[in-house]
Amino acid sequence: MAEPPDRPSPGKGTAGVKTLFGDPRKAIIKLAIPMMVAMSVQTIYNIVDAFWVAGLGADALAAMGFVFPFFFVIMSLSNGLGIGGGAAISRRIGGKDKAGADNVAVHTIVMMVLLAAIFSVPFFLLARDIFVLMGASGTTELAVAYARIIFAGSIIIFFVNVASAILRSEGDAKRAMYVMVLGAGLNIVLDPIFIYTLGMGIEGAAWATLISLGVSSVIMSNWLFFRKNTYVVFKFSGFRFDWSIVRDISRVGLPASVQQLSMAITTLIITVLIVMVNSTDGVAVYSVGWRIATIAIAPLIGIATAVVTVTGAAFGKHSFKNVQIAHTYATKVGLVIEVIIAVATFVFAPHIAAIFTYTEGAAHIAPALTTFLRIISIFYPTVSLGMLSSSMFQGVGRGTDALIVTLLRTLVLTPIFAILFAFTLEMGLVGIWWGLVAGNVIGSVVAFIWARLYVSRLTIFSQKIE
Repeated sequence: MAEPPDRPSPGKGTAGVKTLFGDPRKAIIKLAIPMMVAMSVQTIYNIVDAFWVAGLGADALAAMGFVFPFFFVIMSLSNGLGIGGGAAISRRIGGKDKAGADNVAVHTIVMMVLLAAIFSVPFFLLARDIFVLMGASGTTELAVAYARIIFAGSIIIFFVNVASAILRSEGDAKRAMYVMVLGAGLNIVLDPIFIYTLGMGIEGAAWATLISLGVSSVIMSNWLFFRKNTYVVFKFSGFRFDWSIVRDISRVGLPASVQQLSMAITTLIITVLIVMVNSTDGVAVYSVGWRIATIAIAPLIGIATAVVTVTGAAFGKHSFKNVQIAHTYATKVGLVIEVIIAVATFVFAPHIAAIFTYTEGAAHIAPALTTFLRIISIFYPTVSLGMLSSSMFQGVGRGTDALIVTLLRTLVLTPIFAILFAFTLEMGLVGIWWGLVAGNVIGSVVAFIWARLYVSRLTIFSQKIE
């Protein structure tokens, strides 16, 4: 007898789907651990990348700092689309709508291609003008050389992030982890070869990034389009946009992209403020220090991807109590992890800073980098409150709620406090660091309270209808 249309064929991604229908606590752990590993390895790559570039001097580090906001734009758009498409797929899996999940997956890939094409051309052509306006001065040529390679290959970055999100949406976090770890590991190996052995300098770092991600994209293309051993199936022949699906993806994906873009804009604003109160050395400290901060919150990013998937599936099958359980449990786990990381960062800050200032050209920024690491570690534990609350909103399809609480933190509170401490209170560069802490702490607490109120209303509603 043929299987019902809302269930996958045997061996076609059923293990991950079964996880989504089980205990939400176990699902969070099962999906989060592979992604915590993957995100940690990726952020370690970012650190190693900065380590090798540091050998080129403080100007090269500053150039990466000027490019970082725009690289973050690529990541924001691709991750946002992945979150939107993945959440929509998870909700349909929860509702046992296999055909709908397939259709959403196809729409997500098509939208990804169009978005990458729209993004890459203008940024590539205007790179020099952009960095001149930002005040890159002596580092302009280095920034342009690095950025244009990244912009030209942005389609690869888009695909890796979107394909990973599709795998996670059906509970297949392990394979998403495999390719992310492979890409990061390959990047770590290629960096010194391209930068120093081949004498390509900062351009070598960019090429190492694209080549490693290119290998990851080939592997995921094989899984999704050729071997077809995933839950979702891609059928592009006769494709036509279903605008209801586009709206469903966009109501989470667009706010998620704007949400992450706001972080890039905040990074850009902070970079400009640093130039105003300090110099390109301050930008180098921020560039390296923020990369180190990303490894501290990498476990939360892994947990957040699990929250989107688990709460999406729970919401799709109208199990609102499981939405609450998943959000509460994930937040507790994240809080404990980040307290431990914050304490370790504060204690070992001088040793961490020494790793990235080992050359004569970068040694003078070591004390400032140590100060940055110790101040910024204060907000690590509260990140779990904000990030995992936003992920819950994305999972249940309330992308606008996630966007509002993020914009409050990134574009309102953080710049206001940075300006207040740096200029009004005349604390200079250190004031900007304290502004980052104050904005993130207050914004995260507001997000958590908002999420708890929403989840409480959901559970009350479910009790009434029962």
